[in-house]
Amino acid sequence: MERKSPLFLLFWLLGGLLLLFIALPLLELVLGQQPARLLAVAGMADVRAAVALSLEAAAATALLGAFLGTPLGYLLARRSFPGKRWVEALVDLPLAVPHTVAGIALLFTFGRSGPVGRLAAAAGIQFWGTFLGIVVAMLFVSIPYMVNAARQAVAAVDPQLEMAARSLGAGPGAAFLEVTLPLAWRGIASGVVLTYARAIAEFGAVIVLAYYPETAPVKIYELFLSGGLADSSAAALLLLLVTLGSFVLLRALIGRRAGPQP
Repeated sequence: MERKSPLFLLFWLLGGLLLLFIALPLLELVLGQQPARLLAVAGMADVRAAVALSLEAAAATALLGAFLGTPLGYLLARRSFPGKRWVEALVDLPLAVPHTVAGIALLFTFGRSGPVGRLAAAAGIQFWGTFLGIVVAMLFVSIPYMVNAARQAVAAVDPQLEMAARSLGAGPGAAFLEVTLPLAWRGIASGVVLTYARAIAEFGAVIVLAYYPETAPVKIYELFLSGGLADSSAAALLLLLVTLGSFVLLRALIGRRAGPQP
């Protein structure tokens, strides 16, 4: 029988404490609910609308993030250029900025008096207090996950494969679409899921730029202010269950689309 290393035993202990730290609050949230209260909150039309809005806005954010973030991730993985480290730092900056600060910065840019907000208003588009504003706030805080996932996925693809495709007459676009993208698909899709997850959870930037219509985190906060833990914790559990179900569905779709790995 293999002797267990003290180092591994220590790692298991520390890992177990971390898992307990994550699981215990969630377990307490579940055990602290009364089924009748959960059903009552689930029956509230405004709560259901807030949860649905969060899911819709997060899905739109994830798709937009994939469309915008994958090309930048490709460039960061395949190209060297002046200021590349600054670009990478700028991509990661939303991870370090407090999200209320991000919301204020977005309001200065996309609000009624902001440069983008004024131009958009001329075209009849408004960000403050709209679905589009929610997506903008979600995208700002979640885009680092998409760009970094795409960068890592592309970097894992052997560039010699692209060069081989180019030598056979494929253009840069065809080499990307027919060689790189299929091989990096699973990593990019994981970035989409991470972006979607982060977008659903966003509160600070959304509440500053687009308080209404209310997303689920904003509605949960409002319930907490008005009624304490009873309804807000039930709504939180409802969001947790719905989000978990959507994650399982997304992972299943990604696994089916990507197929078995060699």
